[in-house]
Amino acid sequence: MIQKISVLGAGTMGHGIALNFALYGYKVNLYEKVESVRKSVMDKIEAGLVLLVEEEYIKKDKINETLSNITLHSNLHDSVRDADYVVEATPENMELKQNLFEEIDRYCPKHTIFATNTSSLPLKEMMSKLSEERRERTMVCHWYNPAYILPIVELSFFGNMSEELFNEVYELHVNSGKKPVKVLKDIPGLIANRMLHALAREIFTLIEMEAASPEDIDTALKFGPGFRSATTGMLEVADMGGLDIWCTVQDNLFSTLNNSDKACDFMRKKVNEGKLGLKTGEGFFKYSDEIKKQAQKDFYKRLITQLKTSKTY
Repeated sequence: MIQKISVLGAGTMGHGIALNFALYGYKVNLYEKVESVRKSVMDKIEAGLVLLVEEEYIKKDKINETLSNITLHSNLHDSVRDADYVVEATPENMELKQNLFEEIDRYCPKHTIFATNTSSLPLKEMMSKLSEERRERTMVCHWYNPAYILPIVELSFFGNMSEELFNEVYELHVNSGKKPVKVLKDIPGLIANRMLHALAREIFTLIEMEAASPEDIDTALKFGPGFRSATTGMLEVADMGGLDIWCTVQDNLFSTLNNSDKACDFMRKKVNEGKLGLKTGEGFFKYSDEIKKQAQKDFYKRLITQLKTSKTY
């Protein structure tokens, strides 16, 4: 049974993963080698919990209880030596992840399950420096950001792991308030990101074509396809509408859709200009210093509202 969890990396994804497991009563070791990140991460986790209280998703007494479940570490060995389950949330660099897995393979008990939060790097290559025994206990566990709010976790079942062990990890995430997706093929982007970026490719093309303003394009998504997608999957929507109708529409439409194999020039121009979104003050929209923090908070609040509603589905 999985009881002791280690999260490696306390950045954007790692701190949210640690928060989520701790919120549901698991003891979590959170490892971070960068001192400045280590010094600020518990305040960041507490701020996330405070927001959940403000939005009436959890009770106030859950804040201290959750924080007490997290132990911060600067030493990798100490953070994993008695772990049942280790999930790494380090930058998307294959060599970095290979070496990290190789190192903790020496520190962890034989029963420890290894997980990577990647969605773009192949698991087989990532496991190349692990023992055969450990490869049978290694998988992808891909969370969405913010990890403590978005319900989805994609779990790999690529043939290297027994179904019994997979089911143990699956139940861990169910017991942590998640909606796991069992992924059967080791493909770039897994499931959710492939769907997301297929949609994003067309949206960025519409911007490039000046087919509508950024505000109206987002409105079309939020109150059209996105409105249904919050509660109803695409396959169910197609069944409801009639596959004959969908087939006809796709025959008429697909030849006009973007099929490029790289990011659009318009977005690349934004990146080259340093207009990266909220973190730089401008992306598709502008964010003054006065509204930056509030914009992110409002974004999270909308997601928490959806999270509360999704409990009925």
